[in-house]
Amino acid sequence: MFPKHAEVQDYIEQYSKEVRHLIQFGTQVLDLHQEASGKWTIKTQSVTQSKDADVVEYHFDAVVVANGHFNVPYIPKVEGIEAFSKAHPGAISHSKFYRRPEQYTNKKVVIVGNSASGIDIAAQITPYCAQPLISSSKSESYLQPETPPNQLDRPPIAKFIPENRTIEFEDGSRESEVDTVLYCTGYFYSYPFISGLDPPLITTGERVENLYQHLFYRPNPSIAFPVLGQKVIPFPFAEAQASVIARVFAGRLPLPSESEMEAWEKDVVEEMGEGRGFHVLKFPKDADHINMLHDWALSADGEGRRSQATNGYVRQRSVANSEDASDTSKGETIGRDPPYWGEKEYWTRERFPAIKKAFQALGEDRHKVQSLPEVGFDFEEWKREKENESKKLL
Repeated sequence: MFPKHAEVQDYIEQYSKEVRHLIQFGTQVLDLHQEASGKWTIKTQSVTQSKDADVVEYHFDAVVVANGHFNVPYIPKVEGIEAFSKAHPGAISHSKFYRRPEQYTNKKVVIVGNSASGIDIAAQITPYCAQPLISSSKSESYLQPETPPNQLDRPPIAKFIPENRTIEFEDGSRESEVDTVLYCTGYFYSYPFISGLDPPLITTGERVENLYQHLFYRPNPSIAFPVLGQKVIPFPFAEAQASVIARVFAGRLPLPSESEMEAWEKDVVEEMGEGRGFHVLKFPKDADHINMLHDWALSADGEGRRSQATNGYVRQRSVANSEDASDTSKGETIGRDPPYWGEKEYWTRERFPAIKKAFQALGEDRHKVQSLPEVGFDFEEWKREKENESKKLL
């Protein structure tokens, strides 16, 4: 249920077997820009230790930029932070550079941020660091409803004071002789290899701008940026987006007018703001978005007949990679079916923080767990109880 990194890597390697021969490893993208014709030019160079390799140039009709957004650390501006860092080199760090909990043995640690990385790193460091571990955050965590043992919750940091390695929090409380402040505060969005786009993708780095549905570059939607969303489950989200991208690039799925796409972005800004909240799709937004992408993908030309009875699609077998892949006369889908989240998936996603807590409570035995009922979450049982309650009300 919560696989180790080696299992995730194996999954990705198995998933990518069909296209592995197309992947260039050890290659840096030096530049990506749009030509006047609308096509894209990419310049790459193999990364070698011996000498500079030749720069190779390619031309494409469409591009998917899937480099992720976990590279340029975001650390908020706080009074005194530069002076503190200068006085105590290495005392302020970011989760990007975290490697092993043992390096924090007997140290007084402040972790800033209580999203996924903050919670996971705090759980790993706590057995090693000086007690209690101090957690600084601006709001309650949606992943951790209760404060763990040996952890002291504090509000955001208001000031760094170099003398006695002191930190002052917004409630006026202080902690002195702090050895490490580890920011788990996310990253800036960054595309240093993309040049010449107007309007730009990046200004402040807090979000990617001029996109439609967090995905297509509005002025030229032949370039797409999957999985920019925060607080989402990445793999099914990526698969749903890929289903839309493939159909759009194949010319089977039209996009709205540019003015409609711009209006969508303005609506999101009005709701979520211009900053870091723009790409946040906290449940149930993530689930709703996956299902929207599913319906959008299956509205493409040749995707089978729509079922009015179920408000969905009668989906036949997928014919991707088969000889009759272009035959849509029988209502068959083309390419991979996008994921769709039903009642069970919504139920599971809503309970994710509690499920993770129960899973972690099992200690080393947690890696033997294969199903939700083993940690006390049985969807079928919940559904039966819900039905029985409805019958009683009737």
